[in-house]
Amino acid sequence: MDISTVANVLAQRIAEAMIDGFNRHYRLIRSYGQQAKLLFEAADWRGVHDAVRERIRSYDERVSETAELLCANFAAASLDDATWQQLKLFYIGQLINHKQPELAETFFNSVCSKILHRTYFNNDYIFARPAVSTAYIQSYPPTYRSYYPAQRGLRNTIRQIIVDFDWQRPFEDLDRDVDYVMRTAERRVGKWPAAEANAQIQVLHSAFYRNKGAYVFGKAINGHDEVPFAIAVLHTPEGKLVLDTILLDRWLISVLFSLSRAYFMVDMEVPSGYVDFLRSIMPNKPTSELYTMLGLGKQGKTLFFRDLKQHLRHSEDQFIIAPGIAGLVMLVFTLPSYPYVFKLIKDVFGASKEMDRATVKRKYLLVKQVDRVGRMADTLEFSQVALPRKRFSAELLEALHTLAPSLLEEEGDDLVIKHLYIERRLTPLNLYLDSATPEQIDHAVLEYGNAIKELACANIFPGDMLWKNFGVTRYNRVVFYDYDEIEYMTDTHFRVIPEAPYPEMEMSGEPWYSVGRHDVFPEEFASFLLGSPKVRSAFLKYHRALLNVKFWQTAQDNIRAGHVEDFFPYPEDLRFCRAFAGS
Repeated sequence: MDISTVANVLAQRIAEAMIDGFNRHYRLIRSYGQQAKLLFEAADWRGVHDAVRERIRSYDERVSETAELLCANFAAASLDDATWQQLKLFYIGQLINHKQPELAETFFNSVCSKILHRTYFNNDYIFARPAVSTAYIQSYPPTYRSYYPAQRGLRNTIRQIIVDFDWQRPFEDLDRDVDYVMRTAERRVGKWPAAEANAQIQVLHSAFYRNKGAYVFGKAINGHDEVPFAIAVLHTPEGKLVLDTILLDRWLISVLFSLSRAYFMVDMEVPSGYVDFLRSIMPNKPTSELYTMLGLGKQGKTLFFRDLKQHLRHSEDQFIIAPGIAGLVMLVFTLPSYPYVFKLIKDVFGASKEMDRATVKRKYLLVKQVDRVGRMADTLEFSQVALPRKRFSAELLEALHTLAPSLLEEEGDDLVIKHLYIERRLTPLNLYLDSATPEQIDHAVLEYGNAIKELACANIFPGDMLWKNFGVTRYNRVVFYDYDEIEYMTDTHFRVIPEAPYPEMEMSGEPWYSVGRHDVFPEEFASFLLGSPKVRSAFLKYHRALLNVKFWQTAQDNIRAGHVEDFFPYPEDLRFCRAFAGS
């Protein structure tokens, strides 16, 4: 064989090895989705949390495994440019009838990033743009099931929808719960409309699992009207299943997919079909966020970065230092026309911060692996990000070169940032409180304390509880977003300040008692949180318990006893047990 033939054979073999690596990865992803159903039925909530953590790790493990195989068996690191380009074409050939082509393209990019220099990160060598369409990929079983109420009646149809998920644990009273669904829907529509010829209910084939709940997503179609819905399924204290609520508002359904919550586990043969269906009921939710919330975070990152590059091509504003109080660990900047912030770890931290870069990275990884209970902003982690230097303000460039020079490289017209995190932009709580009305202050302080309490029950202690480390979402929820000092509750030692041996010692600027690295004194919180009288009044009205060591120690005891708290990603008054209490 001549040299070109040998190179083609080599490229084809590498393409086959790479698709084999992806297929191994996605078989494992599907197994987690299938396992989630079994864990839900067994009420194994610790097992659910363990599976979420393992699934997050599995992608990087498969990528590294595949990259090492290519280098060891095919000397991939020494291939010439023409062979790499031919390799991509052969890989595209492997995707023509593939069920997850978009994910396989991202996997290809991830493997290549382990082998190639970033100068190859363009569409000649990797998938800077998608090459294979995800439209109309057939799935077995189909992505969604269709039901026709005109044939069997609406009540029987709703009941059958639930029965078809084939949960092995019995329901406490499914007929009662179906009645609650009917009554809630009737309250929403007022009067049942006449059935049009196309009247049907479409329901995604697989249930979505997260924490202690399962979720059914679908939409009712009648004529030109489409009504999306989500049904939550929980366990009763006695261990039977119960329909807990039905959500009929797009914004409430969208909140289920908030990046401040843990990822869903769901078994999907064709994930693009699930995303397309979800987009039809949540058209304002970015596709990147839907992939991320389905546990396909790398695909979410791929789509996010493509969207960012597209936005940069169609905008002219500059990256600037983010408003608010500058942090001691992170340098934060933003693009005003884009609703995200970009966070770098500084080279040198403030004097009060006793940690290093590796510790901060571990903290951010911890956040991805725990139940965020709707109170911690998710982060997208990126490496080797090239952004046009001319889009950076002079003030920001100076700050970057002063505070994080080790993370910067110049490459042509681009500034390359070696490592950064990206989060949804929120209004810093301290800035919100400065201009808030008394009613807004009351609500925000209530939300702030609730966030801390819910995180504590989920085994997370924020560490630095200053107002500036929390943000207000567009739905007026308060979430935490500064993670360099978070700890597990069970690793923290909550103490009462001991009485001073002599009264004059209380006037000293130095403590008269020893303080360990993990010691926390809740009664001290008031001194740095409650300087404003308006804030102090609201805080003491709702959250005085946070200043008492007893609250924190009780939360620790519950965690150590294995208790997993219930957190509802929808208002409590929408739960059937509340809405129909006494009926």
